[in-house]
This record gives sequence, C-alpha cells and structure tokens, in this order.
Amino acid sequence: MTDAAPKAPRYRSLPEKLGQVVLGFEAIVVFLAGLVVYGLGALPDPIPQWWGIVAGAVVGLAMLVTTGLLRRPWGFTLGWVLQGVVALGAIVVPAILFVVLVFGGMWAYATIGGGRIERRIAAQRASDDASN
Repeated sequence: MTDAAPKAPRYRSLPEKLGQVVLGFEAIVVFLAGLVVYGLGALPDPIPQWWGIVAGAVVGLAMLVTTGLLRRPWGFTLGWVLQGVVALGAIVVPAILFVVLVFGGMWAYATIGGGRIERRIAAQRASDDASN
C-alpha cells in the first residue's frame, strides 16, 4: 500500500456552487409543474395530456445533469437555455411565469452576481499575495 497524500478537492467557484443549488431545486419545481400541466389538462387537444409529465421529467432531469456540467463554461449557457425552456412552459400554464421569475432571478444572481463576487475575491487574494 502506498501512503499517498489525499488529493485536495477541486476548487468550485461561487457561480458554480450557487448555480448547482438553484438548478437542483428548480428541477424539483419543474417536475411538479409538469404534473400541474397534466392535472389541468392544459395541453392542446391533439397532444396527449401525459406529455406534460414527460416534459416536466425531461426538463427536470436535464437541469440535474446540468448541475454537474457547471464546471465547464458552456454549462452555464445550457442553464440559460433551460431557463428559456421553462419560460416557454408559461405559454401552456401562465402560472409557470411565477416559477420563471423566481428561479430565473436566482439563476441570474448566481451567474452574474456570483461571478462579480468571485472576481472581487480573486482580486483581493491577488493584492494580499502581492503585499506578502
């Protein structure tokens, strides 16, 4: 057996951490919104109503997968695309617009505000290292 030192955990930026939390909780709400679409029978007539559950499950699962992809820059782009997909759901059930406003706002704060805070912390660390 080797006595190798344990590997340090990977540094996760603030936008990544906040984005994972937002998308994780939003995935649950999106699945429940799919159940609402099914329960209300809100889909147009030629589309079977069970597609509401399928759509909610697929988008919710895509959000859960995206939480793991936020370590890559294009993961945030995928997160924005998923926010747009949820916004399109407001066409079928206007109450989904509330979900879009709440979670879209949190997603915007996680990506934009979190990035701003992360840059400020990096600049502060750089100035501390330069002074030492």
